[in-house]
Amino acid sequence: MGVSGTLEYLSEVLSNVKKSKKKKQIATVSIKIRMDCEGCARKVKNALSKVKGAKSVDVDLKQQKATVTGFVEPKKVLKAAQSTGKKCEIWPYVPYSMVAHPYAAAVYDKKAPPNFVRATADPSIAHLNPVEEQYSLMFSDENPNACNIM
Repeated sequence: MGVSGTLEYLSEVLSNVKKSKKKKQIATVSIKIRMDCEGCARKVKNALSKVKGAKSVDVDLKQQKATVTGFVEPKKVLKAAQSTGKKCEIWPYVPYSMVAHPYAAAVYDKKAPPNFVRATADPSIAHLNPVEEQYSLMFSDENPNACNIM
């Protein structure tokens, strides 16, 4: 192999070891932000559009929600939203059907948009225990024998 072969091999190995940057993935970040009028919505949209990596910004005045899609990080989007002077937080709601006990004190929020409740990590609220699941299946409309029980 010789000296020249060894040098070629080492230069090839070292040229392949480049500092690679982490590729960001496209993310969708939703924020609950207090907006009163179209002017507020425009102000929020302009601020969120300036976030580096933002591809699209959608503002829903009725639900008090702003959605940013692109190569963005949630913390940076939240910081940009806070720079408007509005009260904001990461979107805390999930669809009503995702929670087993939607009227529990930890998840029920009367300010939530229709068909949404607050997200929770508490397993006793988020999931049915086996006994509750058995009873819910017993009285379900999908159970053909439910009318015999009732």
